[in-house]
Amino acid sequence: MNYPIEKTELEWKELLGEERYRILRQKGTEYPHTGIYNLHYEKGTYCCGGCGEPLFESNSKFDAHCGWPSFDESISGKVQYISDVTHGMKRTEILCANCGSHLGHVFDDGPTKTGQRYCVNSLSVDFKLY
Repeated sequence: MNYPIEKTELEWKELLGEERYRILRQKGTEYPHTGIYNLHYEKGTYCCGGCGEPLFESNSKFDAHCGWPSFDESISGKVQYISDVTHGMKRTEILCANCGSHLGHVFDDGPTKTGQRYCVNSLSVDFKLY
């Protein structure tokens, strides 16, 4: 797929570092309850850790008790949805629509009115205060 921001894998590795590269570009995941944004509730915007694109507003964040930052909606048009059938599961992968970086997955089991739970790796986002 083509994205507005494209880099070679070497450029991504140099930009992101080993662990962020593993998650954002190789579709990895961090261990549950280890990410800095899991229990983070300041007011602001969560942006792509690869390109800085705004993805989620803090008012959509909730504690899903799953070990990863959870949101009930994304900023319109900022997230791409891809069918993921790896690991014997049927899931929906979420990517940054601006650079194609892996963010996590979205599930239809959220407790809010949207019914969505965007399960996001802390290392796939950066936080900016309002």
